[in-house]
Amino acid sequence: MGKGILETYKKFLPITSETPIFTLGEGNTPLVESRNIAKEVGCKSLFFKLEGCNPTGSFKDRGMVVAVAKAVEKGITSIACASTGNTSASAAAYGAHLGLRTTLIVPKGNVARGKLTQAVAYGAHIALIDGNFDRALEITRELCERHPVELVNSLNPNRIEGQKTASFEIIGELGKAPDHLFIPVGNAGNITAYWKGFVEAHQEGLSDTLPVMNGYQASGASPIVDGHVVEEPRTVASAIRIGNPASWESALKAQNESNGVIDKVDDDEILMAYRRLAAEEGVFCEPASAASLAGLLKRVNAGESFKNKDVVCVITGNGLKDPDIANGIEPVSLDEYEANVDSVEDALSLP
Repeated sequence: MGKGILETYKKFLPITSETPIFTLGEGNTPLVESRNIAKEVGCKSLFFKLEGCNPTGSFKDRGMVVAVAKAVEKGITSIACASTGNTSASAAAYGAHLGLRTTLIVPKGNVARGKLTQAVAYGAHIALIDGNFDRALEITRELCERHPVELVNSLNPNRIEGQKTASFEIIGELGKAPDHLFIPVGNAGNITAYWKGFVEAHQEGLSDTLPVMNGYQASGASPIVDGHVVEEPRTVASAIRIGNPASWESALKAQNESNGVIDKVDDDEILMAYRRLAAEEGVFCEPASAASLAGLLKRVNAGESFKNKDVVCVITGNGLKDPDIANGIEPVSLDEYEANVDSVEDALSLP
């Protein structure tokens, strides 16, 4: 408990005697069992892996701690990334912890307020560009090639190494891999990492089975599903608003090797799942995270059976990352009352 990714999973990570071991508290996130939506799905069990409980509020911290540790091991003092929000917050936090200069290349107007606020608080150097994430990543890669700066986007293999540790945690709690894993797909590093983790755990004898991997993109940003780059990706789910995923090929590999699916859900499906997670399960996530549950519900509504199956939906980020979306939800009850007990008693709606 509390040891962090580098110490807990040292055996499975590219750690050497020269790698600095530290933590901000990443990993060991809850696997919460569904009490309500599972009944609709009709599965043996449904769990939500709450990656929003990582220190900066998203799964990115798992990979970032490894990428930053390996950068410091090489003597690097400056890191950079392109980001639609979560990666920038994570890079800025871990960079601040180790005293590194952190530069963020961010698409102007395409980052949720909560995420950019984090980066500002952590003291990062932020460059806003008139362009989408894919252009930001191109610029960042070129900057890192020109200067002694470590790229900490998921193109960095150490990011994938850290993110795969979530698979080990799921197996540790369930005693085996789930039958199905549902996960949002944006830049596609996470589905790549989870599959890598499950395969390695299986090879180590930690699970007798492997899961079917089910990745879901937003319909306005679904290049893998559509088979071509999306020049102007559009979706309310900003964390997966990516038109040319860096880990495209490895995501397809995860799909094919697991006999899985990479499909898409529209914004209405995402927002419905987002609201249901909060109102029916007490899980407040950012919209992109809800793509995993939206994908599962889409399949159920199409008539697919998950009877006798253990299912895990990865909830990639905390709802406070994107508070503006939540502000649009109509309150169940929000009325004014006189400042006395008798008046406010009416709010209880008791019979």
